[in-house]
Amino acid sequence: MPAHHVGIVGVGAIGLASAAALMDRGHAVTLWAPRGPAPHPLLSAPLTAQGAVSGEFRPAVAADPAALCAAADTLLVAVPANGHRTVMDAILPHLRPGQVVIVSSMASLSALYLYEAAQARGVAVTVAAFGTTVLTARRTDPCAVRVMTRRAALGVSALPAPRADEMVALCTRLFGDGFSAQANVLETALTNINPEAHGPLAVFNWTRIERAEHWPQYHYMTPRVAAVIERLEAERQALAAAFGVQVRSIERHFAQSFGTRSERLADIAAELHAARGGPPGPTDTGTRFLAEDMPFGLVFCDELGRIAGVPTPATRTMADVASLIAGRDFAADNDLLLPLGLAGETIESLVARVSGGAD
Repeated sequence: MPAHHVGIVGVGAIGLASAAALMDRGHAVTLWAPRGPAPHPLLSAPLTAQGAVSGEFRPAVAADPAALCAAADTLLVAVPANGHRTVMDAILPHLRPGQVVIVSSMASLSALYLYEAAQARGVAVTVAAFGTTVLTARRTDPCAVRVMTRRAALGVSALPAPRADEMVALCTRLFGDGFSAQANVLETALTNINPEAHGPLAVFNWTRIERAEHWPQYHYMTPRVAAVIERLEAERQALAAAFGVQVRSIERHFAQSFGTRSERLADIAAELHAARGGPPGPTDTGTRFLAEDMPFGLVFCDELGRIAGVPTPATRTMADVASLIAGRDFAADNDLLLPLGLAGETIESLVARVSGGAD
C-alpha cells in the first residue's frame, strides 16, 4: 500500500512522537510549528526518537499553514486544546475538498468547530477525533522526543459521523492496529479522562508545582485524591448516559493504556508508581493540567450538565477551586463554547448535530 503524506500541526511531544511513529511505518511527514521558532531546528538536524519508537528521521518542515495543507493528504492537529481554535482558524482557509483532519486529542468539541467552519466555507472535509493521543511522550529537545507508550486501544469518531469506519481504516493504516469506531464526537469528548485525573492532582499538589518540586504524580494520587477523582468520574459517566453514549471507566482506561490489573483507582496509582516511578508531576504553574484540562475539560462537562439537566457539583467545584488557586477564570478561557453555540442546545439537538452529517 502506498505511503501517506501527513501534515502535523505542532512540534511538541505528541507532534514529534507522531512524526517519528508515522515515518517509522514508511509514511511521509511535514511539520508546522505554529509558535516557531523560525527557522525551526529540524530544518538542519534530524528528529531523534527513543523508547517505544526509536531512530532518526527527517521530516519536512512547512513555513506556514498554506504550505502544510498543500503538502499533505491528511492533517494531524497535535497541539494542546487551548490552541485548537487558533490553529484551526489558521488552516481553515487552506483546506481543500476531500482532505482529512485528525484532531489528537479533541476537547470541548473542537472537531465540530472545525468541521462546521469548513462547511460554512463550502469545503467538504472529513474530521476525525481521538479522545486521547495514540502515543504518550515527552519532548527532551526541539529535535528529540522520548516515546513512552503506544496505546493498545483507541476510539475514533468522525464528522460526517457515517465515516467513522473509514477513519478507523485510515488510522490503522497510519499508526497500526487498535482503533475502533465511536458513535460520534460527543462520545469521543467524554472519553477523555485527563480533566478528571489532572484537576485534583494539580490542585491538591499545588504547593509542589509552585515550588517546582519533583513529585511522581501517581505516588501523589493518594486514596483521598483518588476518591475526588472518582466523584468527578461518576459525573462524567452520568453525562455520557444522559447523551446516550457509553464511555469506558477511568479504571478501564488505565488498564488499556498501561496494562494495570488493580480494580480501585488508588491501587492502580500505587501499581503504576511501583512499575514506572513516574511520570513526574508538573512543575510549572501554567501546567496543561489546569490551563488545558479545566476550561476545555471540566468547564465543558459542566456546560454539558446544564444542557442535559445532570447535576455536576464536584466538576463545578473543582473548576472553581482551580480558578481560585491559579488566579484566573478558567471558564472564560474556553474560546470554543461561544462559537459552538452550545447555550441554546438540548440533548436531542446536540446529539443530532454530532451524530448526523450526510456524505
